[in-house]
Amino acid sequence: MAVPPPPTNTWNALKAFFPKEGFEMIEYDQLGSAYSDQPRDSSLWTIPHFVEEVEQVRKALDLDSSNFYLLGNSWGGMLAMEYAFKYQKNLKGLIVANMMASMPEYAKYNAALRAGMRKSLVDSLQAYESKGLYKDPTYQALVFSEYYTKHLCRLPVWPEPVIRSFNHINDQIYVMMQGPSEFKTGGRLIKWDRSKDLKNITVPTLVVGAKYDTMDPSYMKWMSTQFPKGHYLYCPNGSHLAMWDDQQVFMNGVVGFIKDVDEGEN
Repeated sequence: MAVPPPPTNTWNALKAFFPKEGFEMIEYDQLGSAYSDQPRDSSLWTIPHFVEEVEQVRKALDLDSSNFYLLGNSWGGMLAMEYAFKYQKNLKGLIVANMMASMPEYAKYNAALRAGMRKSLVDSLQAYESKGLYKDPTYQALVFSEYYTKHLCRLPVWPEPVIRSFNHINDQIYVMMQGPSEFKTGGRLIKWDRSKDLKNITVPTLVVGAKYDTMDPSYMKWMSTQFPKGHYLYCPNGSHLAMWDDQQVFMNGVVGFIKDVDEGEN
């Protein structure tokens, strides 16, 4: 079976577990990211474009509903849902990890996380943000130490693949799609909301949430109830990269889901 397309840090976490289960893993670099071409044409950066890119990969590899599981984490989870809305006939199963089905709901939850931070930190962040200084080294250091280490990856030393993925982020695409930072959503995805459409994805679907995630785990549990064949995996020690900081729970749950679908139990 084949499981595209997690980002690099996800793929490196999975490769220690999936091959020994007999799962073939496929990763591709999206246009504009990592080692792929880096065009400057902003008209390319739309959800329909990225969905068709997944479909091109599927066709090139001759994958179909007999062997094709689509796994996406974060933005990849959004993309995986969008792919399923259009092309679920090609899927055997869908895995949405650490991604809510609504950007407005995500922004609301993220605002609540920020409100729980110490006031002096929030004041400092706001001072930089009011001047548009999202790339200022001090601002970025604050976000990393006070937010990323608590809600993105909670390991004391980040794995090299995670750091490598950060080094390959295309800021042009990120800002255009998501906004200038996690605290300031905007761009083309600001009104994206598929909450009411989840019922239309009828293939077996696993939703993964984590206690310390930037995404609301209770919302993601609710998401799992909206899919006709939905299932929920909760990572009690995980954050946004639960495949790293709650690895055993994440991997056991994902592997178990795939095996159950293969055996016709989902």
